[in-house]
Amino acid sequence: MRLKKYTDYALRVLMYSATHDNRKVSIKEIADTFYISTEHIRKVVHQLSQYEYIETTRGRNGGIVLSKSPASINIGAVIRVMENDFYLLECFDEEHNQCVITPACHLRHAVGKAMHAFFQVLDQYTLADLVVNKDQLRTLMEDH
Repeated sequence: MRLKKYTDYALRVLMYSATHDNRKVSIKEIADTFYISTEHIRKVVHQLSQYEYIETTRGRNGGIVLSKSPASINIGAVIRVMENDFYLLECFDEEHNQCVITPACHLRHAVGKAMHAFFQVLDQYTLADLVVNKDQLRTLMEDH
């Protein structure tokens, strides 16, 4: 299974924000740190704000800040909302499945079980867990 870059960027935005202790950070700051276009980060920030993971403020003193404590942001939940589908196989999409072996195939069950295990692990982590070494992370981000 592979997550989209969009989801990766969302996790980076959250981690960056969490390492800056409630200080407003800018989209440009994040984009420059990770060498990602500001437009990509802007789209990610917009979606993260829609799901109320971050608050955004426009204007001269604007920026983004986490709207929840890092300990209350579940990584599995973030990934679920940032990814638009988890149809790893055609047969996962009941509406568009045309695979003729679906009734007798055990692959769907095996992959479904693996995906369940994937999220079972991610659901055990919060943003706080990912930034437990925030001083080290912040230093690496500043030295980019």
